[in-house]
Amino acid sequence: MTRLIALILTLATLAACAPRGQITMDPAAARVGQVVPVFVGTTRKPDSATGQFGSGRLEGEDYVQLDISVPPDRKLGTIPFPKKYGPPDPYSDFLTTDQKLYASPAAFRADLARAIRAQPVGKREAVVYVHGFNNTFAEGVYRIAQISHDLQVPGVAVHYSWPSAANPLNYGYDRDSALFARDGLERLLNQVRAAGAERIVLLGHSMGAELVMEVLRQMKLDGNTAVLSHLGGVVLMSPDIDVEVFREQALRIGTLPQPFIIFTSQKDRALALSARLTGQRQRLGNLKDVSRVADLKLTIFEVGAFSEGVGHFTAATSPALIRILGRISDVDQAYASDRTGRTGLLPGVVLTVQNATQIILNPTATLATTN
Repeated sequence: MTRLIALILTLATLAACAPRGQITMDPAAARVGQVVPVFVGTTRKPDSATGQFGSGRLEGEDYVQLDISVPPDRKLGTIPFPKKYGPPDPYSDFLTTDQKLYASPAAFRADLARAIRAQPVGKREAVVYVHGFNNTFAEGVYRIAQISHDLQVPGVAVHYSWPSAANPLNYGYDRDSALFARDGLERLLNQVRAAGAERIVLLGHSMGAELVMEVLRQMKLDGNTAVLSHLGGVVLMSPDIDVEVFREQALRIGTLPQPFIIFTSQKDRALALSARLTGQRQRLGNLKDVSRVADLKLTIFEVGAFSEGVGHFTAATSPALIRILGRISDVDQAYASDRTGRTGLLPGVVLTVQNATQIILNPTATLATTN
């Protein structure tokens, strides 16, 4: 118990030491950084003191569009926020150059449709990112902008911001908020599909991954084929989900959207703590025994060799791994054609167990394939 308390305090201290993200407006930053438009649906209540979306729960949903400037002078995978004192630096800080709050879902959908139509027919995609535990509104928005920029993700960036308390000690509040936010995520996905997205990719991180699975299950039960038929893939990064719960969700969903990708790490300290708090040995995001999900058609990327620090978002924060994942489209094409065609595309070891494939990524390994 003493070690558990020490670990909780350590992770809380690490979170407290880092400056928390807030939306900082600087229209001039558009002339310096690369601007990534982000469309947002949120079930957070606006904070009367700051004017920003806070941790309170909103019955209903607000829709926003923000233009995010990704600065040129920063380490790949990082999101530098402006310092507490002094003016923001557009060369090194993530900044917001424009923000638009919509009066109605229809107005939001119209602008989203214009952004989607700007892509070529057949490639009109939207990537919907769902943040995890302990996130502010700005942190989620800036994260999808960083992912879109660093991983060169095609398609329109969309973010679902649910009411996290943004406090490492409020795990219970966030778990309840994620459940509260299920209908809001389905509403946002309905808007994305109605705006003309030909392909929707869902990306969930940590606790947000469980929210993604809950909504996939909910849409299956609802018979929401309009969205389900347009899902072009699901990616769960460091999913904070009980493995048995995940299995029940997946089995109820039935045929999983493809590709269905899970990023795991044996060095994820946040998930190790979550497992202790929930009385489990492991969570889905640090799963060792792939046989527990072997009957499901999915691909697991084990990225622990690239982890640093808490290691809870390695796929988006490790510069070396980001460069490797820049080739993910090549891997997807290889999977679609022939399993043998993927040899040499990624540095690591490929293991296939029934329907599940595990790729253990290693910066120094040579790719090998076993059956």
